[in-house]
Amino acid sequence: MGIRIITDSASDISQETAKEWGITVIPLKVRFGEEEFLDGVTMPYNKFYERLVESDELPKTSQIPPFEYGEEFRKAVEEGDNVICFTLSHAVSGCYQSACIAADEFEGKVHVVDTMQFCISQYIIVERAVRLRDAGMGFEELVSTIEEEKKKARVISVFDTLEYLKMGGRISSAAAFAGGVLSIKPVITIDNGVVNVVGKARGSRNGNNLLIQYINQHGGIDFDKPVCLAYTGLSDALLLKYKEDSKHIYQGDVDDIPIAHVGATIGTYAGPGAIACAYFHK
Repeated sequence: MGIRIITDSASDISQETAKEWGITVIPLKVRFGEEEFLDGVTMPYNKFYERLVESDELPKTSQIPPFEYGEEFRKAVEEGDNVICFTLSHAVSGCYQSACIAADEFEGKVHVVDTMQFCISQYIIVERAVRLRDAGMGFEELVSTIEEEKKKARVISVFDTLEYLKMGGRISSAAAFAGGVLSIKPVITIDNGVVNVVGKARGSRNGNNLLIQYINQHGGIDFDKPVCLAYTGLSDALLLKYKEDSKHIYQGDVDDIPIAHVGATIGTYAGPGAIACAYFHK
């Protein structure tokens, strides 16, 4: 009996990576006006950002309904597998509730993990589970291990602009205007499943420095577990600059750290030009 790992596209795990890992990524739906797309499937990330910067209104994303989870769960169980399903934080989406509703039908063969994260901090939790599964860990032990280890997942990011947070109603227009004039870059993490602004930096270099400081002040990186970097928009130039500035904290070698392109779920509010680092603290 195998272990089927399922997650959603808020993890920013590409369909190519999902195939490589042997997992299933269910896409969230993205709506621009009357047009609806599947995140990362019928709307590639580059196309999403092109539409985002041209649009006067933010797109809408919708949660995955129970029947879509149920279809994937049923397929796995009928093929003889148990299922571990990883969802983005229940505090920002109804996906966890949808998955739990669907799981009730399968009598303990499906375990739903509320990662309390999203974006690449969800990515690294799923990657950790993949590594443990591939190392031969059994279903019950894997569930117990990942439920405990997810508590050590962290993400820290610097946004290039406050404009998309303003458009999404996350900050006031006055705050966004002041940030633009002063070139203030918000430094953001996820606490208790929701976005938390932990600092503000004037300029990209100071933003990179705050990322490095945050990592050092919050336990450092456990390099025995997955680490991931990410960027939003059409260019990874800012992320590559961050990698160069911070290579000393990655044990002198950042070449093997995967880079994710952030999709619609987080990119809607981050806008282009954001960078992030996700890791497990020691």
